[in-house]
Amino acid sequence: MTTDALTTFVSSRLEAVADTEKAAPMAAYMKTEMTFYGVKKAGRTPIVRDAVKRFPPSDRSSYEASVMALWILPHREEKYVALGFARAFPKYIDARSLSLYRRLVVEGAWWDLVDEVAIKLIGGALRTDRVEGTPFVRELVEEDDLWLRRTAIICQVGHKADTDTQLVEDAVVPNMSETDFFIRKAIGWILRDYAKTDPEWVRRFVDAHADELSGLSRREALKNL
Repeated sequence: MTTDALTTFVSSRLEAVADTEKAAPMAAYMKTEMTFYGVKKAGRTPIVRDAVKRFPPSDRSSYEASVMALWILPHREEKYVALGFARAFPKYIDARSLSLYRRLVVEGAWWDLVDEVAIKLIGGALRTDRVEGTPFVRELVEEDDLWLRRTAIICQVGHKADTDTQLVEDAVVPNMSETDFFIRKAIGWILRDYAKTDPEWVRRFVDAHADELSGLSRREALKNL
């Protein structure tokens, strides 16, 4: 399968339902100069579904090529479709795809793209293969790129009882002095999420690091306790 048919299909479908009145406000909300079609999630969902049905990848190489072909298109919604397409094939969401997902984080560099990659793709690959996935996440903790570090922190959101608490701690502790909002929010998010499973672990962690956690991270962590 060539990717040309896939990208033409997706772009033409998005163009058909484009709403220019919504495009500018959507770009303003995301604080980006990237072009929008003005198609919200409800309008994108059937396009992703049909693209997945019509253009299933035949192998891993085809999967990666399809995701990237959609990802490099110029509109924001095409990147959203790329992520939806990537999520639709669980057989490829494993450690072998981590380098692809890392690229998406670096190039996405904003929460609307990064968070889905972090939680659904990298987090999914981690659950599938912790032997290879865990060292990958630990490497992200050391990165200068804040989006890679945010990914390391939040990639276990939703893992519940399968959460590797040592990995959570190893991702959070080196970033507690970070002043960036997105890092502080990420710390609070993973702690708040895990508190649904083990509230006492989260209480102990927050108490142990009371002088190091930012007010935002602490408030988020304890929000539901």
